[in-house]
Amino acid sequence: MRRFSILICTVWMSLAAIACGDDWVTIFDGNSLDGWKMNENKGTWSLEDGAIVCHGPRSHLFYVGDKKPFVNFEFQAEVMTRPGSNAGIYFHTRYQDSGWPKYGYESQVNVTHKDPQKTGGLYGVVTVSDPPCKDNEWWMQHIIVKGRHVTVKINGETVVNYTEPEGKKPYSKDAERLLGGGTFALQGHDPDSEVHFRSIRIKRLP
Repeated sequence: MRRFSILICTVWMSLAAIACGDDWVTIFDGNSLDGWKMNENKGTWSLEDGAIVCHGPRSHLFYVGDKKPFVNFEFQAEVMTRPGSNAGIYFHTRYQDSGWPKYGYESQVNVTHKDPQKTGGLYGVVTVSDPPCKDNEWWMQHIIVKGRHVTVKINGETVVNYTEPEGKKPYSKDAERLLGGGTFALQGHDPDSEVHFRSIRIKRLP
């Protein structure tokens, strides 16, 4: 009887694992920008060796491949900067034709640019000054949002552990920096910056 119970339990757990699945969805196939939408200065964006490259005037590349807003999620991307470069990964944002995105948060991408807010930090909210990554080397940027809590990991090391206060007011009229659901955007910061993104995937959470 005990062996039978163990067998039933094992089968149940196996079926549950199959039903749940991994749930990660790749949103950049390495070959095209299908599912993405550029705004101003489209020439800033290109594809190179299976990666998205930004190098040119300010521009943002928004993920538009899924109409359902992302609320709770995990986001992962491999990122590489050239020396002196600046960029960002926005979440809970929405498409706009020009300018710095007004909605959502920006997880900073910057190792040696003059801006003191470095890779992983939530721009204007949580500053990271010494990130565990280097220019000219790929790193994993992992963003997790659950309710009002945001975690950012760089190469598996937690650099941001932030809970948005209840009733938090917009940071400014041009940058709300509030959670609320939305999509993702990659930032092309300036003509002197060159940043590469690849292996971009997301997983929705309950």
